[in-house]
Amino acid sequence: MSLRDRSVLVTGGAGFIGSHLVDRLLLESPRRLVVVDNFFLGNEANLAAARGRRDDLEVLRLDASDLAAMQDVVMAHGIETVFDLAVVPLPTSLTYPHWTMQTNIGITATFCEIARRGLIERLVHMSSSEAYGSGKYVPMDEDHPDDAITPYAAAKAAEDHIIRSYVRTFGIDATVVRPFNNYGPRQNRGSYAGIIPIVIERVVRGLPIEIHGDGEQTRDFTFVRDTADLTVAIHETSAARGLEINVATGVGTSINRLVARILEIMDVPDHPIEHAPARPGDVRRHQADAGRLVSLVGRQPAVLSDDALAETVEWYRTQLT
Repeated sequence: MSLRDRSVLVTGGAGFIGSHLVDRLLLESPRRLVVVDNFFLGNEANLAAARGRRDDLEVLRLDASDLAAMQDVVMAHGIETVFDLAVVPLPTSLTYPHWTMQTNIGITATFCEIARRGLIERLVHMSSSEAYGSGKYVPMDEDHPDDAITPYAAAKAAEDHIIRSYVRTFGIDATVVRPFNNYGPRQNRGSYAGIIPIVIERVVRGLPIEIHGDGEQTRDFTFVRDTADLTVAIHETSAARGLEINVATGVGTSINRLVARILEIMDVPDHPIEHAPARPGDVRRHQADAGRLVSLVGRQPAVLSDDALAETVEWYRTQLT
């Protein structure tokens, strides 16, 4: 299903992954591209490049969990495809668990219902590897049991179940994209930042790096532009309809090794590191099986590279100076 000349909505489109997806979608020349974001974490600056290329890009500050508001947006703009990336992130769920779960589940239920009513043709939902919990086996394929640890992860697992139920009961055209740990420019560096922007900022500020636990927990780090590109490819693959699909490199990297590589790139290999107690709900190991993705679209993301890390480091440095 080509995106050319289609009317497309991206929820969470001013966020980290969402804004990169907006950039990638513009290459497909959609007839209309609409972004919905409540700007809890999204940032107008993330859309600067997209606005420069497409002056009719419409950005709406709305709550994506509001069914009436989203139905109005879909109908007013003749939306045919929805990429659903709006989300309250994991760290927020450790402080505001009820709001995080209520909002995230509400967003997914909203667009499943809009699809059931026949108001859109295709729904691509962005899930999270956190739904799996810590790997009971690796590599983790799409049949790995959901064993969510945090309230955020529990909500993401519930969202996936909701989509399955609507696919099976009502026959909606929906695909679940399950990315593993994304990194790259534009990742939030504020209160709910990920490990990479935190490390870079602490080095720039001359502060010791804090690693939670022993640092041997592993993640499957995926460059954000690869995730955006593969999400578009999944949308265009008819055989992906109704499926859940891991988007990942298939290689696990420990936090200790990740930090060491960042310090090498920043030319401060001996920067001080401190270990703090393990973070509540932190998964021990994540390493994906991306076989289904490869079988469907013929490729998967590149393994964590120094070039991509260097680009990420440079982007954050410019933001901090």
